[in-house]
Amino acid sequence: FISPSGSGKSTIAHLLLRMYEVRSGSVTIDGRDVRDYRLATLREQIALLLQEAVLFNVSIRDNIAYGRLDASDEEIVAAAKAARAHDFIERLPEGYDTVVGRRGVTLSGGQRQRIAIARAIVRQAPLVILDEPATGLDAANEDAVLAAIRRLVSGRTCIIITHDPEVARSADRIFEIRDGQIVVTEPRTLDAARTRSGITAGAAS
Repeated sequence: FISPSGSGKSTIAHLLLRMYEVRSGSVTIDGRDVRDYRLATLREQIALLLQEAVLFNVSIRDNIAYGRLDASDEEIVAAAKAARAHDFIERLPEGYDTVVGRRGVTLSGGQRQRIAIARAIVRQAPLVILDEPATGLDAANEDAVLAAIRRLVSGRTCIIITHDPEVARSADRIFEIRDGQIVVTEPRTLDAARTRSGITAGAAS
């Protein structure tokens, strides 16, 4: 989904997660109305990555494991490596036991986002929603985060919410929202962009 800020892109993600209930029409996943799923079951199948990573005042290990509480240490480390976070974690004084402070205040924006990506990877959800996940990062951190996202979405359905045309070009299908309506639906034909990014996108009806 690509549209200016305030057009309703993030609202679609909230409807998929049933943070808002549908008042008219329907939102479906694989042809099934989201209201037919138990709320916990629905949310177990979705990994959400926001523009501002939400971290807790606990260790990095626990922050990653929040994605799946029964994840083993080996799975946590594997997720961190896939998210390109392992190397900087290992350089911290306490490694994976480093407490990151409230909202991850001790880490940079790119580091926080890679921890959030590791959490999403360990969750192993089949549907991934990315809501402006690289906005506001410097070039080096943006490259690292986008590389980590490519690992996250591999083999999964991914919905990208963005106002950046360059990010949108990496999707298989593009939906533009204007005045609350989807007014442009076009298949992505830029094969070079797909080769470069490896990010795919799907959409719920």
